Amino acid sequence: MNPDTRNMIAAASLSMLVLVGWQLFFVEPELESQRDAYNAAQQANDLPSASPEATSTTNAVSSASSALGTTVARPVDDAKRITISTPLVSGSLTTKGARIDDVTLTAYQETLDDDSSNITLLRKVSDSQPYFAEFGWIGDDSTITLPNADTIWSASSEMLTTDNDVTLTYDNGEGLVFTRHLSIDDQYMITVRDEVTSAQNDSLRLLPYGLIRRFGTPETTGIYILHEGPIGVVDTTLKEEGYDDLRDGPIEYQTEENGGWIGFTDKYWLTALVPDQSQKVNFSMRALAGNEDRYQTDYLGAAMVLNKGETISYETRFFAGAKVLTMIDAYSEELNIANFDLAIDFGWFYFMTKPFFYAINWLNSLLGNFGLAILAFTVVIRLALYPLANKSFRSMAKMRALSPKLTKMREQHKDDRQKLNQEMMALYKSEKVNPAAGCLPILLQIPVFFALYKVLYVSIEMRQAPFFGWIKDLSEVDPTSLFNLFGLLPYSTSLVPDFLNIGVWPILMGLSMFVQQRLNPPPPDPVQAKIFQWMPVFFTFLLATFPAGLVIYWTWNNALSIIQQWWITRQIDKSMKS
Repeated sequence: MNPDTRNMIAAASLSMLVLVGWQLFFVEPELESQRDAYNAAQQANDLPSASPEATSTTNAVSSASSALGTTVARPVDDAKRITISTPLVSGSLTTKGARIDDVTLTAYQETLDDDSSNITLLRKVSDSQPYFAEFGWIGDDSTITLPNADTIWSASSEMLTTDNDVTLTYDNGEGLVFTRHLSIDDQYMITVRDEVTSAQNDSLRLLPYGLIRRFGTPETTGIYILHEGPIGVVDTTLKEEGYDDLRDGPIEYQTEENGGWIGFTDKYWLTALVPDQSQKVNFSMRALAGNEDRYQTDYLGAAMVLNKGETISYETRFFAGAKVLTMIDAYSEELNIANFDLAIDFGWFYFMTKPFFYAINWLNSLLGNFGLAILAFTVVIRLALYPLANKSFRSMAKMRALSPKLTKMREQHKDDRQKLNQEMMALYKSEKVNPAAGCLPILLQIPVFFALYKVLYVSIEMRQAPFFGWIKDLSEVDPTSLFNLFGLLPYSTSLVPDFLNIGVWPILMGLSMFVQQRLNPPPPDPVQAKIFQWMPVFFTFLLATFPAGLVIYWTWNNALSIIQQWWITRQIDKSMKS
């Protein structure tokens, strides 16, 4: 292969390989987590992992059974409920077990249809797939009655709002009074402060706990670049596990640092337990025993000693809502929650993806449309890379102008490879041309492409964000299809494979890539030329399965490259003719 095209074909091949691998085969490495075996009794009784203080007392484990319930049967949902009503949340919590088990996100709909229902995040135990949070205490004395899933609490109010807190009370009739104070902000954070007051003569050891339990194995996108399932930050390190992983056995995290959080993540939604960040707690993830799929994430705090006439308390927070980055970052800063933003899966390109999101979000606030924000952001990126791109395009333009001379050299020295290489290197040096410089624009676009792909794919702000015309959701593929003439013919193309359902924007992208290719110096080798000719077609089919916002970015970027390259090529041609 001739030296002047070897680097170019290598770069093009690398670009295709990386793009395909990213879409189909790239697997973000799972962070390793310690897996300690739990005994069968603990799993059957739905126990949270024991804290360092609790493990020193064998009675703490046995009392946990009565605290969390020894039956795998669902509680009966037959008690009075307290309404939850805020600007972003509606729902309720039950006074039986004091579970937070009914949360609907009023700012988000299932689909773009006008009559679409809102997103229901948490579900009651009477639902086909319950999903709820529960809090309480575990004691090391099994004879003490502690509140459990069937306990009926008395409530100070019938409604929990941003302006109206609720206090739940339970008297066990044995000298212990349990009080739970609930408050909610104007977003998605609920604060739970548990107190226990004792009139007993003997001192007690109690451990605070919280859990999130999810029934049924939820459907996930199944794409490797996005984690959906149990998630947490332990000792400031992200922990991600799949639902299948939990079936292999419970996972326990013995912490060494204060703080952390744990919960479940979906593509756009998150539930998370955020215990007292000034204290050390232990976390665990598990699949529970029983005749239906049940998964649980939980924490267990340090033991507290409760003496007669005293009150102990523990405060935790529970997040149940949309993964809005600005909101998540605000909570992380205000409440000192370590790495709370890792709930949004920005992946390996985190150092680029998060700044990219904030830049696009700011541009959206100015332009009022995320699609326009992406176009403006592309211009900013091109301005930042202008010196390098300009140098590359100049080299490519000179290479194109030198193409007749190079062709003549190959004919003259076709039987002497060494002489040909010497003559070509001498020509490159005299004309100050770098034959590999043309690869640079392609290589520079790859990390930007990946980072922007992440922004479009995981950011809820992009969900159902419209552009213009037929693009109603920048995070989804172009809905038009070549197979029904882009909607002109009255039939569906749902049975056509996704990569064949080529829409308008992927075709525009392919055309822009073809035009840009024509401005590059043509490969002299026929085989290489054929490969380059088919590249726009290959990328058209490939990007047909990508979010529309990303295809719009790629098309617009190509258009800017064409303008820049055409202008530089024109100037180089004029200078060489003169």
